[in-house]
Amino acid sequence: MTDIISLASGDDRAEIRRLGAELIALRVERKNLLWRADAAVWGRSSPILFPVVGRLRNGAILIGQKSYRMGVHGFAASRPFEVVEQSEDTVLLQLADDDVTKALFPFSFRLIIRYRLLPRCLAISFKVENSGAICLPYALGLHPGFAWPFAAGARGGYCVEFERDEVPEVPLITADGLFSNLRRPLPLQGTVLPLTEELFTNDALCFLDANSRSVRFVAPDGSAIRMEVEDFPHFALWTRPGAPFLCLEAWTGYGDPEDFAGDISDKPSIRSLPPGACARHAARLIYEVAK
Repeated sequence: MTDIISLASGDDRAEIRRLGAELIALRVERKNLLWRADAAVWGRSSPILFPVVGRLRNGAILIGQKSYRMGVHGFAASRPFEVVEQSEDTVLLQLADDDVTKALFPFSFRLIIRYRLLPRCLAISFKVENSGAICLPYALGLHPGFAWPFAAGARGGYCVEFERDEVPEVPLITADGLFSNLRRPLPLQGTVLPLTEELFTNDALCFLDANSRSVRFVAPDGSAIRMEVEDFPHFALWTRPGAPFLCLEAWTGYGDPEDFAGDISDKPSIRSLPPGACARHAARLIYEVAK
């Protein structure tokens, strides 16, 4: 079985890697929209975040009285997914618990991801299933990195536009990647955030419980990449200063508050799925041509 799955819709193309079910290429209207991973800068293109999002206090989760080591954003990005179904424009992938995941996260689950390539649009749906006998705590996130610039010209003049007004400040992230109680102001102009290198010198911009259900990454010529989401209440923007990408992230949960030291089930924003239940989330990545 091939490790790279190719999807086609007319002249548009997408590639997904079985490892992590990661989108690694998206070519729309003859433009390469996605950042191509570079290990010297950031070795991912669009990782799936599960069963946690963000960094953990002391790099571990607590379940009962036992601590389990886990890296940033969980383990889904480093696990091979099974291809369940595939056609020219659609693929369905699945990750289920096994001995490796149980050593990190002692819960039974299935994470099912469906990619469908449409004209100028990649539709992504997620289904989280609790296949065990106890409640499943989880957080899920989507982390696509887009080329900046994705249109002709330089990086200047780009902005992010929110669907609705947002609070013009975000949590300050601590040196070890946790959420502090302090906040820092942003130069939001109505719904528009002009992009500069300086915005990202103190880590990601995290819009918790955002009012918007979509955001647009807009080029100076008016073309844009729009992310629309369903049941992802949090957005984040992230890059490394000087790196030629911008991540538009959608999360159900977020990293540990700096003063949190409890059981994962008590963590702010964590979801709890009863035995036998499932939860659905979705996103669409849409390319808008310049008018």
